[in-house]
Amino acid sequence: MSSSIRRTQQEADPLGAITAAPIVAIAAVLAFILSVALTIAHWNEVGSPFAAVLAIVFVAMAGFIAAWSASPARAPFTADRLWLTVTLAMGAAISEYVSTIGENRYIYDDFGPLVIGMMILAVCPYCTWTSLVFAGLTSSAVLSILLVGGSTFTATGAPAVAVIAVGVAPVLTMSAAAAAYSYSVVDASLAWQRDANRAALDHDDKLRSGLAQSGAPSRVSVLRREVLPFLAGVMTAERISRSDADRARELAEALRRALRAGIESTWLDDLAASIGTSTGVKTTVVDEMGAAVELRDDQRSVLTAFMLWLGDAGRARSIRVSFVTDAASGCLVLEADLGDHPPAKREIDRFVALARAAAFGAEGLVTRENVRVRLTYEQGE
Repeated sequence: MSSSIRRTQQEADPLGAITAAPIVAIAAVLAFILSVALTIAHWNEVGSPFAAVLAIVFVAMAGFIAAWSASPARAPFTADRLWLTVTLAMGAAISEYVSTIGENRYIYDDFGPLVIGMMILAVCPYCTWTSLVFAGLTSSAVLSILLVGGSTFTATGAPAVAVIAVGVAPVLTMSAAAAAYSYSVVDASLAWQRDANRAALDHDDKLRSGLAQSGAPSRVSVLRREVLPFLAGVMTAERISRSDADRARELAEALRRALRAGIESTWLDDLAASIGTSTGVKTTVVDEMGAAVELRDDQRSVLTAFMLWLGDAGRARSIRVSFVTDAASGCLVLEADLGDHPPAKREIDRFVALARAAAFGAEGLVTRENVRVRLTYEQGE
């Protein structure tokens, strides 16, 4: 939970935050239109046109700052940008209050609380859930002061507590929704990353300890299953028979073949063989130039985690990885025929985001029949 408190969707799921940027701009435009429409609707209550216009200007500024800050080109979205946006929105609420002071008979047509809530909700992919909650509570406290001052002029004559409850409801509701969204998305993204990393680390441990199974004999398996027991038997025998000599020649030839295969194969071939043996998913690697060895450790971890995840739980029937390289860059394409429990597009998008964080250029395509992910990288990074 501590990671979920400190992280934002922009950090845990960069691709999701990028796709949310246009939504922030749309929310900013809607907030501006709402402020203009409601100002016109209660113009008969406006005592200070300057303050009313200033309130609309504050809304426009808050929306502009939110949309500008959420742009991928200006990432990351810092806490300072959240508070600047919320402060400008609160400035709009205060200016609106000043514009109708003493004449504001109804609070349902005040746009201040709505604009504050909309701005907090719009930027939730870029903020921690705790900062969103704090922003909502702080804004509600400021609004409460304004509502207490204006409660004596309302037409209903309702108690100040009721007026405050109704007035701050939009802010508290949208802030709670924003915080819930931020927490749930970050928590789900981190859980997915932990599962993927755990699978990659487990497989790496098996490879290091010689326990990973392969469809073809490897140097480790030949030594473990054949050579070592044979040597132990010979050392305890009183004499070496002709059959022992013949068996030694057979084992030497088997080890020679394993060594030759080991020279020609890469870690990715071992991974593909392991997936095929453990899950029954046909996994093919087309890497004639041995380009897989050029991948960095973090890139290998991302690719390993994704292949192991695809090969598990019936997500794919077959997996194929192919490499195309030149002197400056490389490209690998991972294609999978979907199984009985295909992954959702959002899950593939999360992998694409992780790949980009590992210095891959990544593109993903999901159809009803298959998944295709194209990864590019610079040689010699």
